[in-house]
Amino acid sequence: MDSPALDTELLRSFVAVVDSGGFSAAAERLHRTQSAVSLQIKRLEARLGVRLLDRGPRRVQPTLEGEMILEQARRILQLGEELLTRAREPELAGLVRLGAPEDFATTRLPRLLAAFAAAHPRVALEVTCELTLELLERFAAGGLDLALIKREPAGPAEGKRVWREPLVWAGADLAVAEADPLPLVCSPQPCVLRKRAIAALDAASRPWRIAYSCGSLAGNHAALRARLGITVLPLDMVPHDLMVLDDAALGLPALADLEVALLEAPALPPPAARLREYIVRELEHGPRTVCGTL
Repeated sequence: MDSPALDTELLRSFVAVVDSGGFSAAAERLHRTQSAVSLQIKRLEARLGVRLLDRGPRRVQPTLEGEMILEQARRILQLGEELLTRAREPELAGLVRLGAPEDFATTRLPRLLAAFAAAHPRVALEVTCELTLELLERFAAGGLDLALIKREPAGPAEGKRVWREPLVWAGADLAVAEADPLPLVCSPQPCVLRKRAIAALDAASRPWRIAYSCGSLAGNHAALRARLGITVLPLDMVPHDLMVLDDAALGLPALADLEVALLEAPALPPPAARLREYIVRELEHGPRTVCGTL
């Protein structure tokens, strides 16, 4: 007798819990109750015969078996989206010009853009990675259809908030974080994270100096690994080989969250409007949980 088909909604709940870091955030993202999401995970684990999640005190993470199944689950859900999209919009075509900060573009957007490109092969994507203030200038000049920008939570009201980033101090060496003056690794001006780091240190009367400044994200990461200084990064964009520094223990000022907002040009063409839907759906209910520090 054939085995019953696997319910894709169970896979959707599993992916949402992993991406959101917990059941509460996943429930908000899926517009379900937390108990309903928990029940779906139990049903999926029973169906597959494996334990998929480790439930830690601060964040839920996939088990080894869960990691292997996670990518397959993403692919199944992506194929379903592509099938529905092609059936509904078989002739969608044109050019979409998207701008995004480099760190966000390299961590959050690749999977999203790959899914969009697969679903809409006749749409050409033109992605520009720049600092937020440069993106704002390009957008104001009509050079972008959509722009993801970083802003203060109480900042300008334009755009739609699609992400909220907890910011942390990061580096490779605790001794560097205790230096006086504090050596900073950051992007050149104008950079929102550079501005945030300096403003926080000045407010706390902590001396600092710019030890390394590079417009490349990879270059700044290399400087951190070389122990030239520390930096401010979004929590979930800290590379695995770098440490999230305990600000209280090291005498570093606490950092407030930062927002990412989506700007859209007036009278968006259909391909750009469709990409906007992808971005809002995938990012608007992103993870808000904060893991431990080192």
